[in-house]
Amino acid sequence: MNENNSNDLQTIITQVIEEMKSEQGDKFDINRINLAEMERRTGMTRAQLRRLKKNDFQITPHALTGRKADTTIISGYTGVIDDLLKKGVSNSEVILERIQEQGFQGSLTTVKRYIQSHKYLIPPKRQTVAPQGNRGRRYSSDAGESYQMDWGFVNVDTGDGTSYKVACFAMICHHCGERYIEFFPNAKQENLFIGMIHAFKRMGVPGHVLTDNMKSVVLHRDSEGHPVWNHDYEAFMNTIGFETKLCRPRHPFTKGSVERLVRFVKENFLAGRVFGTITDLNYEAWKWCDNQNNRYHKAVDCIPHERHSVSCIKNASILMDTFDVRKYLCPIRCISFDGFVTYEGRRFGIPYSYVQHTCRVQREDFTLYIYDLELRKVLITHDVTWSRKDSFCKGQFTDDQPEEKPSVPVKISITQKKEDPPKSAFAKFAFGGDRNE
Repeated sequence: MNENNSNDLQTIITQVIEEMKSEQGDKFDINRINLAEMERRTGMTRAQLRRLKKNDFQITPHALTGRKADTTIISGYTGVIDDLLKKGVSNSEVILERIQEQGFQGSLTTVKRYIQSHKYLIPPKRQTVAPQGNRGRRYSSDAGESYQMDWGFVNVDTGDGTSYKVACFAMICHHCGERYIEFFPNAKQENLFIGMIHAFKRMGVPGHVLTDNMKSVVLHRDSEGHPVWNHDYEAFMNTIGFETKLCRPRHPFTKGSVERLVRFVKENFLAGRVFGTITDLNYEAWKWCDNQNNRYHKAVDCIPHERHSVSCIKNASILMDTFDVRKYLCPIRCISFDGFVTYEGRRFGIPYSYVQHTCRVQREDFTLYIYDLELRKVLITHDVTWSRKDSFCKGQFTDDQPEEKPSVPVKISITQKKEDPPKSAFAKFAFGGDRNE
């Protein structure tokens, strides 16, 4: 019972007693007051009135008022929450998702209340310059007309004191906010093509893609300001069937939707996350995207997946699974002298029976497929364990070792003398003949 409720209840009881006193006059006796009449006027139970009568109808605080339980529903998860707060993760929804993965059954309000009382754990933010105001003008696009794409990078701590970077490919529909993200070991051009194809398969091919001036897309601009496309990217555009528009240099507001998506991924999806391999991370990323695409977003005033499936996907073209498309999913790799191809920082063995010097490689989930150049035959498959050790395959080396022959004529010769036969042990007893026999 809080203080306000106690005061209100005390006022009601005092008022009822004064009314009964004025009605009964000199006959009124507080020790013989009619509890049934008080029950009718106050709405309290007879048991409550009996307890109050012992204290002359004065409400006193409960004996346990102000005491808190030693353990609560959030007690077993305070270590995880404190660790996230120390890392600067103060988003209550993100923290709730992390502790729900470990079995937390409480509500979001419980998490918010804990964060409010432990704000001292959050590291202070750096002081920023006062905003000058946005003088840009927002623009809109029709359904299926424009997508925006960009790269984001994050440091990964391995736990042994070393770290490395992974690249996050992000693409978003500017009309409805449908989003797609995928993680790669690096931001090479071949990974850009793979990420774009995977996004187009889910979202359709738009009229144009808006991006910044990355070297894998554009080399430079000519004297008139027109972009000089990267040769491979220009061929990719012609194969898939879309156009590319470039942002003004050093002006990220032009593609603010995907810039905000990259920041949202870092602050919401990646905050405090622990993963095993990049494949596992992508599974979690796609599940996160499906969850976000099916939630209402105030910025676009809709549920992105519903609007995209109704309007955007109809105006976007469907990506056909042709050989020209598949070759971008399977980049070419040269085979080393010892029968290995390198892909995503690891080496995988090739059978010795394959005599060509190049092949095509594709990773799907936890399996690596190695094809011939025409994608007609699977040469070998490997289980991707993301280990730095070389992955050998059966038949990678021949059983017979070739003999090395001289490449120039041999001019040096030597002489070997005839070996004398060993002497017999009975030669000393041959008195009449030759003792050497």
